Amino acid sequence: MAYIVVLNPLILGAGVDAVGGKLPIAALAAGTALVAGVMTILMGVVARFPLALAAGLGVNALVAYEIAPEMTWADAMGLVVIEGVIIGVLVLTGLRAAVFRSVPTQLKTAIGVGIGLFLMIIGLVDAGFVRRIPDAAGTTVPVELGIGGKLTGWPALVFVVGLLLTLVLFVRKVKGAILIGILATTVLAIIVEAIAKVGPSFVDGKPNPSGWSLNVPALPDKIVDKPDLSLLGHFNVFDSWGRAGVLVVIMFIFTLLITDFFDTMGTMVAVGQEGGLLDEEGMPPRTREILLVDSIAAAAGGAASVSSNTSYIESASGVAEGARTGAANLVTGVLFLLAMFLAPLVVIVPFEAASVALVVVGFLMMTAVRQIDWTDYEIAIPAFLAITFMPFTYSISNGIGAGVISYVVIKLALGKAREVHPLLYGVAVLFVLYFLRGPLESLI
Repeated sequence: MAYIVVLNPLILGAGVDAVGGKLPIAALAAGTALVAGVMTILMGVVARFPLALAAGLGVNALVAYEIAPEMTWADAMGLVVIEGVIIGVLVLTGLRAAVFRSVPTQLKTAIGVGIGLFLMIIGLVDAGFVRRIPDAAGTTVPVELGIGGKLTGWPALVFVVGLLLTLVLFVRKVKGAILIGILATTVLAIIVEAIAKVGPSFVDGKPNPSGWSLNVPALPDKIVDKPDLSLLGHFNVFDSWGRAGVLVVIMFIFTLLITDFFDTMGTMVAVGQEGGLLDEEGMPPRTREILLVDSIAAAAGGAASVSSNTSYIESASGVAEGARTGAANLVTGVLFLLAMFLAPLVVIVPFEAASVALVVVGFLMMTAVRQIDWTDYEIAIPAFLAITFMPFTYSISNGIGAGVISYVVIKLALGKAREVHPLLYGVAVLFVLYFLRGPLESLI
């Protein structure tokens, strides 16, 4: 799981809020490690289940690329806190399980697959492997390979080499393949920069298309440093409502809920299954405690400005090595806390090195697509729309909305209204309002 200490700061650090604000990468790295460590230990102590937590991939992209641009970073993290509190209430009232059951299993699978593709395209774009074609080019094709249809510059080559290396390590089942891939690619980037003097992607405000994205790789002045925890408590739960509009904020909170909500339920079952820890109903012991700690972690991530924290499927690797109790979490949590002191290393990692992880994680999430019955059009079409809308509209919200609305409409058209859970009708109505917010705002 160590790769998230590098990846989460780079995803959030690349985002810009509505007033042009950016989050400091070193502080994000320290905060990411701190919250992951504390919440992982809390899971071990309270739930006594070998399930580690950290900033959720997919949710952090949603915060960075969709929510923050509509408000300030403090407002965006405030919504994450609200989402965590709501999930906690749903856990205590038993409604979380009810909502989980309301969405068809295959549609939930499609949401995960779509998020995987979304992460992949973010990685390809941030690495400069895929670029947006300028409007002045006079073409209807929106994106292209590199610049002018070809890869140019050393950073692009570093990304390709790093990606191939990581994929080979992964296929050979090397432990820590993703983290090793990031580190090896960063070392290669440092060597290339020292020789070629490529420089950043922007120099004095002017674009340098063949430059490094986000960070220029170079040997750090220091490897160990006192953690920068300045982002802790930097959140606001009120101002976003007036800045972005009530409907938009409600939909953002709802989308955070959806993306966080189902991931944990599926993760804890998968990890429990790996370790033979499930009961006769297919649920792990102390399910309520597991879900409660997970909801606290979501709010804690927002309160620390590092995005929602959630349970990690990588916990299954620990279970495969023999972890059966919360004792494993104590070790993982302490290691995360020690990682806070290594935050200076994160600021030397360029996107070209970090993005290899996004592509590999995207592949892992994509593998679940085989669980969808593509011969059953009633579920296959909503699943297809959910999967494709996310990367093609650069929005997790749009993908979930397209999947839910199309599923409800198809069932109604076929006279199978009773097969749709009542809660899902409410969800569909909310998404219809979300997609129509432009016309509705003009009318108001």
